[in-house]
Amino acid sequence: MAWSVALACASAGQPAEVFGPGLRPDPVAAARLAHGLYPAARLVETGDTVLDFALWPYEDELFVGAYDRALLLCDRRLFGLDDDARRIADSVAAALPGASCGVLVLHSVISGCWFRWYEAGALRRDVFVTREDGVVVDQGDRLPVERPFWAAIDQGAPDVPLPFDPEEFGLALASSHMFGRGIADRGADGFLPLELPLRRFKLC
Repeated sequence: MAWSVALACASAGQPAEVFGPGLRPDPVAAARLAHGLYPAARLVETGDTVLDFALWPYEDELFVGAYDRALLLCDRRLFGLDDDARRIADSVAAALPGASCGVLVLHSVISGCWFRWYEAGALRRDVFVTREDGVVVDQGDRLPVERPFWAAIDQGAPDVPLPFDPEEFGLALASSHMFGRGIADRGADGFLPLELPLRRFKLC
């Protein structure tokens, strides 16, 4: 399956404990985060949806999920990999006190992965890889789940073309650090991350 994803996910606690059945979204907190990210824009709330629909928003919309101990944001502007994308990522990472936050951008056509990892608002890991360009950014200590992917490069293999699949790399990071399970995996408890409820906003 080819994924296109522009997602930030913060959780105050271990993701496997924070995310599970019965999460209730807070529409007021969702609106507060959306307006905080775009204070100069006119935002119109256009209803509710689920993460499966929201992973790759249109350019004039964003999706926010605010829960008791977690925040989700889907915003195409993260795909810009620029100062604005970093501002959005930094803002979500700092919005939930004491939380850890993962930011994942995948694109099915470009075949690349951008991942940022924060702990208590501080950036700890920033990595950007593409199939054609290899390793573009590799900053901060690698997370344990990354080690099998880097093995060939660490042993001297060239990074162009990249010796691992960027999508598989990104989904492994999401499973380990963002949701505590695969984004498309329904657990024995019945919880499936793709079914998480989010609020939809249109930027006018």
